[in-house]
Amino acid sequence: MTTGERSLSRYRRVVIKIGSALLVDRKSGLKSSWLDAICQDIADLKTKGVDVLVVSSGAIALGRTVLDLPSGALKLEESQAAAAVGQIALARAWSESLSHFSIVAGQILLTLGDTEERRRYLNARATINQLLKIGAVPIINENDTVATTEIRYGDNDRLAARVATMAGADLLILLSDIDGLYTAPPHLDANALFLETVAEITPEIEAMAGGAASELSRGGMRTKIDAGKIATAAGCAMIIASGKTDNPIRGIVEGARHSWFAPSPAPVTARKTWIAGQLQAAGELHVDAGAQAALRAGKSLLPAGVRKVVGQFSRGDTVSVIGEQGREIARGLVSYDADEARKITGRKSGEIEEILGYAGRAAMIHRDDLVMTDAARKSADASAKNKDKANA
Repeated sequence: MTTGERSLSRYRRVVIKIGSALLVDRKSGLKSSWLDAICQDIADLKTKGVDVLVVSSGAIALGRTVLDLPSGALKLEESQAAAAVGQIALARAWSESLSHFSIVAGQILLTLGDTEERRRYLNARATINQLLKIGAVPIINENDTVATTEIRYGDNDRLAARVATMAGADLLILLSDIDGLYTAPPHLDANALFLETVAEITPEIEAMAGGAASELSRGGMRTKIDAGKIATAAGCAMIIASGKTDNPIRGIVEGARHSWFAPSPAPVTARKTWIAGQLQAAGELHVDAGAQAALRAGKSLLPAGVRKVVGQFSRGDTVSVIGEQGREIARGLVSYDADEARKITGRKSGEIEEILGYAGRAAMIHRDDLVMTDAARKSADASAKNKDKANA
């Protein structure tokens, strides 16, 4: 990344994600001096006109320290109790530290449903935008007091990416206990190579992801790559950097080692960003080669191109579109319930009314409700550019 790209003041809105191990010591609790230093970094960005949002881990880690819970994995109810205690302490700590720089903090606790359900997503976005409008810094965390294993993010990397897309941020910074992406986990492979710049998240890049490095951290490099896919597809650059030293944001500006992920040159629209960023697809539509080619050309998914329907879903749910190679190529809002979709699978659109008894939509997923993912999107972008050149 060039010096110009390292100058964070060039970005309009920045989301900073902070890992638990950076903020909380397992024995002594909150790392107050480190918190004051990162707040100084935040104040420096704000003086340059940058909107800053913080996705802060640490509630459970801080709560288990206050409650003196034993080391190791916690039961669900223990995690929720620790979060209930830790969230109060964490919010107070952020508020007090930011106040030293005349900055007001606003706490937002989100669940998976708040970003996956459209109406709640829009409400959360409105709250975030209002806080930024009045000059406050939103301090965001997953609401671990009510989230369960089945309905949670489980890590703040992907939550931070969703917050970045929700807020229209142009940079996401993931601070953790590692200084960037390596070709293999560096604590396991001494020959692992550091990657300074990632132009595109390919299957090869995904294969480099490792696991979590400490008991305080629930996300490893795997979740950071997932976060990168969500953020960069929306046109948001991403940085993975170490937060082990004080003033880590200043460190990035001054040249401390980090990995920079380039934003997509053709970001999807805000609505399609929400569709693509959903973590839990309600079902799957497996398509044939013809349908796959049509989708890459920007067409809708018709029932005739669907070979198999997997799962139970309702009209309007987000489903994955699986290509011939068995990989997801797209996501979209389906026009039919699962049982109806199965009845019209492989059939022509003109037969829908006869089969279902009513005239439904001609497309299983309309192109306005569909976004290409992974390598298929790159092909679609290339196809569109070629068409533009041909018509020039």
